[in-house]
Amino acid sequence: EMIIDKIFAILLLFATFPLWIVFYLLIKLTSSGPFLFRQKRLGKDKKPFVFYKFRTMVKNAEDLKYKIYHLNEADGPAFKIRNDPRYTKIGRFLARSGLDEIPQLINVIKGEMAFVGPRPLPVSEAKKVPKKYDRRFSVLPGMSSLWVIKGADHLSFKKWMEDDLEYIKNKSFLYDLKIMILTVWMLLKNIS
Repeated sequence: EMIIDKIFAILLLFATFPLWIVFYLLIKLTSSGPFLFRQKRLGKDKKPFVFYKFRTMVKNAEDLKYKIYHLNEADGPAFKIRNDPRYTKIGRFLARSGLDEIPQLINVIKGEMAFVGPRPLPVSEAKKVPKKYDRRFSVLPGMSSLWVIKGADHLSFKKWMEDDLEYIKNKSFLYDLKIMILTVWMLLKNIS
């Protein structure tokens, strides 16, 4: 299954190459800072890895996090704000559409992520996940998950963790395929 993911990720990387050029220009021309956002996240067996995204926020977004912590809309250790003031103009579109996740194809090729699995959390948040949900670290984290297709913005942290465990329990090729189809459908809906 991991080999299939890697081959598919390489094909998708080539297919999305024109988008990389377009987004590179848009990101670089509209804000200062790197093209890609890199962050340490915890993966399978709690191994840290560098996670990639197209940068959607201002250059010093991580430093500003503490100033806007009171705006956090997520419960538990997660930090999420739907209309995060740190988004750049192009960044808001990339994040809403889910296109900012394309660089995780690199993580899939490197064997650090799969197409479907629990979403990887930043190290500081992952360390606060209650022990009873440790099983979510028994599989590769995914570019998409049950949490994403169920509407990440309004799920409680507890429901999110429970969905991850439910996914692991029912994990199969067809289940992954169903989540991938629903993810693509959501992407297309968000872009249109």
